[in-house]
Amino acid sequence: MKKYFLLSMMSSVVFFTGCNSSDDTAVIITDPAVAPPALLSKIITVYYDNPANPETTVTTLEYNSQKQLSKIVSAGRTSVFQYDMAGRPIKTNYYKADGSLEYYAEYIYNGEQLEKVKSIYSNSDYNRTVNYTYNNGKVSGYTQCQSGDCTKPSTSSYTYTGDNISSEISVSGGTFSYTTKREFTYDGKLNPFSYTNKYFKVSTGGAYALSSNNYTTEKISYKDNAGNWINNQNIIYEIQYNDKQLPTQVIGKESNGNIYVKHNYEYITQ
Repeated sequence: MKKYFLLSMMSSVVFFTGCNSSDDTAVIITDPAVAPPALLSKIITVYYDNPANPETTVTTLEYNSQKQLSKIVSAGRTSVFQYDMAGRPIKTNYYKADGSLEYYAEYIYNGEQLEKVKSIYSNSDYNRTVNYTYNNGKVSGYTQCQSGDCTKPSTSSYTYTGDNISSEISVSGGTFSYTTKREFTYDGKLNPFSYTNKYFKVSTGGAYALSSNNYTTEKISYKDNAGNWINNQNIIYEIQYNDKQLPTQVIGKESNGNIYVKHNYEYITQ
Protein backbone atom coordinates (compact mmCIF):
# COMPACT_ATOMS: atom_id res chain seq x y z
CA MET A 1 0.00 0.00 0.00
CA LYS A 2 2.62 2.47 -1.04
CA LYS A 3 1.95 6.06 -1.90
CA TYR A 4 2.06 5.56 -5.66
CA PHE A 5 -0.97 3.28 -5.48
CA LEU A 6 -3.50 5.92 -4.48
CA LEU A 7 -1.92 8.58 -6.64
CA SER A 8 -2.18 6.31 -9.65
CA MET A 9 -5.91 5.95 -9.05
CA MET A 10 -6.37 9.47 -10.42
CA SER A 11 -3.76 9.37 -13.18
CA SER A 12 -2.55 6.40 -15.20
CA VAL A 13 -4.92 3.89 -13.62
CA VAL A 14 -8.43 3.55 -14.98
CA PHE A 15 -11.87 3.47 -13.41
CA PHE A 16 -15.34 2.77 -14.67
CA THR A 17 -18.88 4.08 -14.84
CA GLY A 18 -21.95 2.36 -16.06
CA CYS A 19 -24.87 2.13 -18.33
CA ASN A 20 -26.61 -1.24 -18.57
CA SER A 21 -24.99 -4.35 -17.14
CA SER A 22 -25.94 -7.25 -14.92
CA ASP A 23 -24.60 -7.40 -11.38
CA ASP A 24 -22.78 -10.65 -12.17
CA THR A 25 -20.46 -8.90 -14.63
CA ALA A 26 -20.21 -5.69 -12.63
CA VAL A 27 -18.64 -7.07 -9.47
CA ILE A 28 -16.46 -9.88 -8.27
CA ILE A 29 -18.16 -11.84 -5.49
CA THR A 30 -17.66 -15.25 -3.91
CA ASP A 31 -21.16 -16.40 -4.82
CA PRO A 32 -22.40 -14.71 -8.03
CA ALA A 33 -26.02 -15.23 -6.94
CA VAL A 34 -25.50 -13.02 -3.89
CA ALA A 35 -25.30 -9.23 -4.04
CA PRO A 36 -22.08 -7.71 -2.63
CA PRO A 37 -22.48 -7.01 1.10
CA ALA A 38 -20.41 -3.83 0.93
CA LEU A 39 -18.79 -1.53 -1.61
CA LEU A 40 -15.72 0.57 -0.92
CA SER A 41 -16.82 4.21 -0.72
CA LYS A 42 -13.95 6.17 0.84
CA ILE A 43 -10.21 5.84 1.41
CA ILE A 44 -8.46 8.23 3.79
CA THR A 45 -4.70 7.82 3.65
CA VAL A 46 -2.08 9.56 5.76
CA TYR A 47 1.52 9.39 4.53
CA TYR A 48 4.35 9.83 7.03
CA ASP A 49 7.25 10.46 4.66
CA ASN A 50 7.72 13.63 6.72
CA PRO A 51 6.52 12.69 10.24
CA ALA A 52 6.46 16.35 11.29
CA ASN A 53 4.07 17.17 8.45
CA PRO A 54 1.98 14.11 7.45
CA GLU A 55 0.18 14.29 4.12
CA THR A 56 -3.48 13.25 3.90
CA THR A 57 -5.31 12.10 0.77
CA VAL A 58 -9.08 11.51 0.64
CA THR A 59 -10.57 9.47 -2.21
CA THR A 60 -14.32 8.92 -2.60
CA LEU A 61 -15.97 6.30 -4.82
CA GLU A 62 -19.55 6.48 -6.12
CA TYR A 63 -21.67 3.73 -7.72
CA ASN A 64 -24.69 3.52 -10.00
CA SER A 65 -27.78 1.35 -9.55
CA GLN A 66 -25.97 -1.63 -11.12
CA LYS A 67 -23.31 -1.36 -8.36
CA GLN A 68 -20.79 -0.26 -10.94
CA LEU A 69 -18.21 2.35 -10.01
CA SER A 70 -19.45 5.61 -11.50
CA LYS A 71 -17.10 8.31 -10.21
CA ILE A 72 -13.83 8.77 -8.33
CA VAL A 73 -12.96 12.09 -6.67
CA SER A 74 -9.54 12.72 -5.15
CA ALA A 75 -7.58 15.94 -4.53
CA GLY A 76 -10.19 17.90 -6.48
CA ARG A 77 -9.81 15.74 -9.59
CA THR A 78 -12.65 13.63 -10.91
CA SER A 79 -12.81 10.47 -13.03
CA VAL A 80 -16.07 9.54 -14.78
CA PHE A 81 -16.56 6.14 -16.39
CA GLN A 82 -18.50 4.49 -19.20
CA TYR A 83 -19.39 0.82 -19.79
CA ASP A 84 -20.57 -1.21 -22.74
CA MET A 85 -23.69 -3.38 -22.58
CA ALA A 86 -21.63 -6.34 -21.33
CA GLY A 87 -20.44 -4.41 -18.28
CA ARG A 88 -16.94 -3.76 -19.60
CA PRO A 89 -15.42 -0.27 -19.26
CA ILE A 90 -14.92 1.40 -22.61
CA LYS A 91 -13.91 4.94 -21.69
CA THR A 92 -12.86 7.06 -18.72
CA ASN A 93 -12.79 10.86 -18.70
CA TYR A 94 -10.33 12.50 -16.29
CA TYR A 95 -11.15 16.05 -15.21
CA LYS A 96 -8.97 18.67 -13.57
CA ALA A 97 -10.01 20.54 -10.42
CA ASP A 98 -11.39 23.38 -12.59
CA GLY A 99 -13.69 20.93 -14.41
CA SER A 100 -11.81 20.89 -17.71
CA LEU A 101 -10.94 17.59 -19.37
CA GLU A 102 -7.32 16.59 -18.78
CA TYR A 103 -7.37 13.37 -20.83
CA TYR A 104 -9.43 10.27 -21.53
CA ALA A 105 -8.70 6.55 -21.60
CA GLU A 106 -9.99 3.90 -24.02
CA TYR A 107 -10.07 0.14 -23.36
CA ILE A 108 -9.30 -2.68 -25.77
CA TYR A 109 -10.22 -6.32 -25.07
CA ASN A 110 -9.26 -9.76 -26.24
CA GLY A 111 -12.41 -11.69 -25.42
CA GLU A 112 -13.06 -11.18 -21.71
CA GLN A 113 -9.51 -10.06 -20.96
CA LEU A 114 -8.53 -6.41 -20.81
CA GLU A 115 -5.68 -6.26 -23.33
CA LYS A 116 -4.66 -2.60 -23.29
CA VAL A 117 -5.61 0.89 -22.15
CA LYS A 118 -4.80 3.93 -24.26
CA SER A 119 -4.63 7.36 -22.58
CA ILE A 120 -5.20 10.24 -24.98
CA TYR A 121 -4.18 13.88 -24.32
CA SER A 122 -4.64 17.03 -26.38
CA ASN A 123 -0.84 17.07 -26.57
CA SER A 124 0.00 13.72 -28.17
CA ASP A 125 3.47 13.77 -26.58
CA TYR A 126 1.76 12.76 -23.32
CA ASN A 127 -0.14 9.83 -24.82
CA ARG A 128 0.61 6.40 -23.33
CA THR A 129 -0.49 2.80 -23.73
CA VAL A 130 -0.59 0.08 -21.08
CA ASN A 131 -0.49 -3.53 -22.35
CA TYR A 132 -1.47 -6.37 -19.97
CA THR A 133 -0.23 -9.96 -20.01
CA TYR A 134 -1.89 -13.03 -18.46
CA ASN A 135 -0.94 -16.47 -17.22
CA ASN A 136 -3.64 -19.04 -16.46
CA GLY A 137 -6.25 -16.29 -16.42
CA LYS A 138 -4.39 -14.08 -13.92
CA VAL A 139 -2.65 -10.82 -14.74
CA SER A 140 1.06 -11.59 -14.90
CA GLY A 141 2.22 -8.05 -15.59
CA TYR A 142 2.00 -4.99 -17.79
CA THR A 143 4.10 -2.76 -20.04
CA GLN A 144 3.53 1.00 -20.19
CA CYS A 145 4.72 2.81 -23.30
CA GLN A 146 5.01 6.59 -23.39
CA SER A 147 6.42 6.78 -26.93
CA GLY A 148 5.10 5.26 -30.14
CA ASP A 149 8.08 2.94 -30.59
CA CYS A 150 8.07 2.01 -26.87
CA THR A 151 11.87 2.04 -26.67
CA LYS A 152 12.03 2.64 -22.89
CA PRO A 153 8.88 1.14 -21.37
CA SER A 154 8.00 0.85 -17.71
CA THR A 155 7.12 -2.71 -16.72
CA SER A 156 5.78 -4.71 -13.79
CA SER A 157 5.65 -8.50 -13.40
CA TYR A 158 3.82 -10.52 -10.75
CA THR A 159 4.47 -13.87 -9.08
CA TYR A 160 1.49 -15.51 -7.35
CA THR A 161 1.09 -17.81 -4.40
CA GLY A 162 -2.47 -19.04 -4.72
CA ASP A 163 -4.69 -15.99 -5.34
CA ASN A 164 -2.23 -13.49 -3.87
CA ILE A 165 0.75 -11.77 -5.45
CA SER A 166 3.81 -12.78 -3.46
CA SER A 167 6.33 -10.77 -5.48
CA GLU A 168 6.09 -7.70 -7.73
CA ILE A 169 9.09 -6.53 -9.77
CA SER A 170 8.87 -3.09 -11.38
CA VAL A 171 11.26 -1.48 -13.85
CA SER A 172 10.92 2.26 -14.45
CA GLY A 173 11.22 3.55 -17.99
CA GLY A 174 13.01 6.68 -19.10
CA THR A 175 16.64 7.76 -19.13
CA PHE A 176 17.47 6.72 -15.56
CA SER A 177 15.90 3.30 -15.17
CA TYR A 178 15.77 1.50 -11.84
CA THR A 179 14.34 -1.83 -10.66
CA THR A 180 12.47 -2.51 -7.43
CA LYS A 181 11.02 -5.65 -5.89
CA ARG A 182 8.21 -5.88 -3.34
CA GLU A 183 7.53 -9.14 -1.52
CA PHE A 184 4.40 -9.79 0.56
CA THR A 185 2.75 -12.08 3.09
CA TYR A 186 -1.02 -12.05 3.64
CA ASP A 187 -3.87 -12.56 6.08
CA GLY A 188 -6.87 -14.75 5.23
CA LYS A 189 -9.54 -12.02 5.00
CA LEU A 190 -11.04 -10.05 2.12
CA ASN A 191 -9.34 -6.86 1.00
CA PRO A 192 -11.22 -3.58 0.34
CA PHE A 193 -11.45 -4.25 -3.43
CA SER A 194 -12.91 -7.75 -3.11
CA TYR A 195 -16.35 -6.71 -4.39
CA THR A 196 -15.09 -4.40 -7.11
CA ASN A 197 -15.36 -4.80 -10.89
CA LYS A 198 -12.67 -7.20 -12.12
CA TYR A 199 -11.50 -4.77 -14.80
CA PHE A 200 -10.99 -2.11 -12.16
CA LYS A 201 -8.70 -4.52 -10.33
CA VAL A 202 -6.71 -5.30 -13.49
CA SER A 203 -6.23 -1.68 -14.53
CA THR A 204 -5.45 -0.52 -11.00
CA GLY A 205 -2.75 -3.16 -10.88
CA GLY A 206 -0.37 -3.92 -8.07
CA ALA A 207 -0.48 -6.53 -5.35
CA TYR A 208 -3.22 -4.99 -3.23
CA ALA A 209 -5.88 -4.65 -5.92
CA LEU A 210 -5.10 -7.90 -7.73
CA SER A 211 -4.74 -10.14 -4.66
CA SER A 212 -7.62 -11.69 -2.74
CA ASN A 213 -6.40 -10.87 0.76
CA ASN A 214 -4.61 -8.10 2.70
CA TYR A 215 -0.87 -8.13 2.94
CA THR A 216 0.53 -8.09 6.45
CA THR A 217 4.23 -7.65 5.66
CA GLU A 218 6.07 -5.96 2.80
CA LYS A 219 9.75 -6.23 1.96
CA ILE A 220 11.08 -3.64 -0.50
CA SER A 221 14.39 -4.07 -2.34
CA TYR A 222 16.18 -2.42 -5.23
CA LYS A 223 18.67 -3.81 -7.75
CA ASP A 224 22.15 -2.27 -7.66
CA ASN A 225 24.49 -1.76 -10.62
CA ALA A 226 25.93 -5.25 -10.12
CA GLY A 227 22.48 -6.83 -10.39
CA ASN A 228 22.17 -7.66 -6.67
CA TRP A 229 18.97 -7.11 -4.68
CA ILE A 230 19.49 -4.72 -1.75
CA ASN A 231 16.78 -4.77 0.92
CA ASN A 232 16.12 -1.22 2.10
CA GLN A 233 12.68 -1.31 3.74
CA ASN A 234 10.55 -3.72 5.77
CA ILE A 235 6.97 -2.88 6.77
CA ILE A 236 4.51 -4.63 9.06
CA TYR A 237 0.78 -3.88 8.63
CA GLU A 238 -1.65 -3.89 11.55
CA ILE A 239 -5.24 -4.41 10.34
CA GLN A 240 -8.65 -3.80 11.94
CA TYR A 241 -11.77 -5.39 10.37
CA ASN A 242 -15.51 -4.79 10.43
CA ASP A 243 -18.23 -7.42 10.92
CA LYS A 244 -18.03 -8.31 7.21
CA GLN A 245 -14.33 -9.14 7.65
CA LEU A 246 -13.29 -6.19 5.49
CA PRO A 247 -10.47 -3.93 6.70
CA THR A 248 -11.47 -0.59 8.21
CA GLN A 249 -7.99 0.57 9.22
CA VAL A 250 -4.52 -0.49 8.11
CA ILE A 251 -1.40 0.94 9.77
CA GLY A 252 1.98 0.22 8.21
CA LYS A 253 5.02 0.49 10.47
CA GLU A 254 8.71 0.45 9.66
CA SER A 255 11.00 -2.08 11.32
CA ASN A 256 11.99 0.64 13.83
CA GLY A 257 8.34 1.07 14.85
CA ASN A 258 7.75 4.39 13.10
CA ILE A 259 4.43 4.74 11.24
CA TYR A 260 4.92 4.57 7.49
CA VAL A 261 1.34 4.95 6.28
CA LYS A 262 -2.21 4.73 7.63
CA HIS A 263 -5.33 3.84 5.60
CA ASN A 264 -8.94 4.15 6.76
CA TYR A 265 -11.60 2.45 4.62
CA GLU A 266 -15.35 3.14 4.56
CA TYR A 267 -18.06 1.09 2.82
CA ILE A 268 -21.67 1.42 1.71
CA THR A 269 -24.40 -1.12 1.03
CA GLN A 270 -26.97 -0.67 -1.72
